[in-house]
Amino acid sequence: MAIEFRLPELGENVSSATISKILVNVGDAVSANQIVLEVETDKAVAEIPCTIAGTVAEVRVTTGQNVKAGTVILVIAESAAAPAFKEPEPIPSPPPPKEVPPVAAPTPPPPPKPAVTVSRPASGSVLASPSVRRLARSMGVDLEQIPTADPSGRVTAQDVMAFAQSKSAPVPAPATPAPTPIAPALETGQDAYGPIALEPMNTVRRKTAEHMTLAWTTIPHVTHFDKADVTELEDVRKKFAKQIEAQGGRLTLICFVLKVLAAAFQKFPKFNASVDMEQHRIILKKYFNIGVAVDTPNGLLVPVVRNVESKSIKDLAMELPQLAEKARVRKLALEDMQGGTFTVSNLGGLGGTGFTPVLNAPEVALLAMSRSSVAPVYREGVFVPRLILPLGLSYDHRIIDGADAARFLRFVAEALEKPWVLWMEE
Repeated sequence: MAIEFRLPELGENVSSATISKILVNVGDAVSANQIVLEVETDKAVAEIPCTIAGTVAEVRVTTGQNVKAGTVILVIAESAAAPAFKEPEPIPSPPPPKEVPPVAAPTPPPPPKPAVTVSRPASGSVLASPSVRRLARSMGVDLEQIPTADPSGRVTAQDVMAFAQSKSAPVPAPATPAPTPIAPALETGQDAYGPIALEPMNTVRRKTAEHMTLAWTTIPHVTHFDKADVTELEDVRKKFAKQIEAQGGRLTLICFVLKVLAAAFQKFPKFNASVDMEQHRIILKKYFNIGVAVDTPNGLLVPVVRNVESKSIKDLAMELPQLAEKARVRKLALEDMQGGTFTVSNLGGLGGTGFTPVLNAPEVALLAMSRSSVAPVYREGVFVPRLILPLGLSYDHRIIDGADAARFLRFVAEALEKPWVLWMEE
């Protein structure tokens, strides 16, 4: 008996992936839960296990192909001793035909397929998983209004994303003429002024560009700046750094920043939230999951440190280096980058005195850290050398006003200057 093995759901907000490596061939025997291929999403490489034991009869995909969840990956001739495989839930749509290999020149995306009309449950009883409901709330859409092609009436993450995009206001066309197409350069290797080289975007860069464009065009950004005197805090960090290193961790300034942010969210809950414009409400998160941006050879990745409020400085010093290393070698699991409520971007190791980062939607605020430097500070009648850390706070002006941003960042700065006061208040 031949059974089709389909690409499973890859996580919240992940609708498709690129096949990066196929680990089996026609005729190979596979066991249940054996890894049969690797796929690349916008933020990670994921290993896909086959849930069917048997022999590979067909391989329906090729390396480099972009496929959606539910696409047939393999056809397995099931082993006689293996139990019949039952899929956990209906596939949203019939298996699509094999995709045509992508061409070099970009083409506009096809219009969304019309949804099949299905009988819907009574109001308030729409079939959808908890993750899909969270996605709908974060994007400000009503599940009752979303059409679906699923015969059972179940709304999927893809349905939510397509519906949200269809409701988004179109970006106005630029007043200036469109740039001259570069198609001739694809053949000649040069433009009108000289030789050129064309570098295709990898998946991470392409998805980052799409996400940043959406965030910048739909969210009114403002950035507020401040400075923190971290002289005493740096002394404490140096005092315990070697002790932490001996245990396999790395005590950095950002470990203290994360703990300070957890305290700040309790005082300023709107900074740990998202916006529901459909229902005109603010969704305040009671959990503190902070993403930390990591610079990697493949682009910017943001692993998430979960439940920061329940972790010690030492816990963070042990966890952060592990997440950063996983990001650099592309071993982050999808769940490592989901569920964030706030983001920290630290460019202090590279230099600079300040920057204005784009928000990581649906989050409403992001803390920017630049390089700390020694500066003369006037204290008690004399100038003394102090270590000063530049801070920036980008925020969503739909729900956060400038005065709130100033108070929040001043709280963070003062807590970094005298963290023992913060711990005493707890």
